[in-house]
Amino acid sequence: MIAETSRLILTKFTLDDAPFFMELVNTPHWIKFIGDRNIRTLKDAEQKIKSGHFESYKSYGFGFYKVLLKEENNKVIGTCGLIKRDTLDDVDIGFAFLPNYESKGFGYESARAVMKLAKNTFNLKRLVAITNPENKKSIGLLEKLGLTFEKRIKPFEDDKELLLFAKKL
Repeated sequence: MIAETSRLILTKFTLDDAPFFMELVNTPHWIKFIGDRNIRTLKDAEQKIKSGHFESYKSYGFGFYKVLLKEENNKVIGTCGLIKRDTLDDVDIGFAFLPNYESKGFGYESARAVMKLAKNTFNLKRLVAITNPENKKSIGLLEKLGLTFEKRIKPFEDDKELLLFAKKL
């Protein structure tokens, strides 16, 4: 276990989480606001967990974590965590949830736990977050978490402009 809140448990991904991960990255909001990751099979999902999550844990000590809902027998409902992107100077916090678990406070609760880890465990001094300008719910959550808008950026090859938010820890 990485962190625990009153309703949630955050823990590292394993290859057994491939079915959940495949479902999550193919939800309408993920595709609309984060992008299509071309993960169509369990093998694709396992490979992304290995190359993304496991490599991040190994290289940085942190990564994206699965979010488990205690009241539903620790059902996996989303992800929240930290990622060091080559295109950003600071570590990025991110989150995504299955549609039935959006707008219920789980993003805020899990992100607060991750921000505490970022400061106290990983000794980070600043966090950033990037989001699609159309993703009003994500923007609202970032602001509720105390991150403030800094600038518009194009961090990826697809040339889509994103909003960069930041917070000193």
